[in-house]
Amino acid sequence: MSLLALDARWRRLQDKFGGVFDIGFDMPAAWPHAEPTEEAPEVVAGPDRLAPELCRLGDSRFLHVILPLPIRGADDTLFIAPWVEVGADTFYGYLDHITDGAPFAPGTGQLANDLPLFAGSLGAEVELQPGGEGARPLLVATDGPLAEAQDEGISFDQLLDLYAATDHDIRAQLSAD
Repeated sequence: MSLLALDARWRRLQDKFGGVFDIGFDMPAAWPHAEPTEEAPEVVAGPDRLAPELCRLGDSRFLHVILPLPIRGADDTLFIAPWVEVGADTFYGYLDHITDGAPFAPGTGQLANDLPLFAGSLGAEVELQPGGEGARPLLVATDGPLAEAQDEGISFDQLLDLYAATDHDIRAQLSAD
């Protein structure tokens, strides 16, 4: 039994939401064109292109990645899906990986979304590691509060703050009925 199992709010999160749910970013912060929709997940604007996994904006290239953040006191992990600006080698290496099954080599990049609760995260240098079979690359923070959160985990209250900052404020639904 996890330590958080003693928190009634945690039990309500499990009951009402099926547990921890992921946070995703639909596009890099710099994307100036229309937002993707469920009906049109790919957006093309002149030479710029945004697809669910890849983005080309002028000379910049972006990958949609996974940032795992363990939750202290639980066996659960929050998965955030931000975008990372990468060099051409990493971008085309990942494109080869998802189209032809070629191995994806680790790379580096800069975080292309500002992550709530992690001041200065936009533009932070990060490493990318291969995800599992068919999975997005994993983001590994190398410095600062984000690296600390990956190493030590986030608290349940920080999880709720992240949800609230990304338009999923569920605190009222976790309070006593």
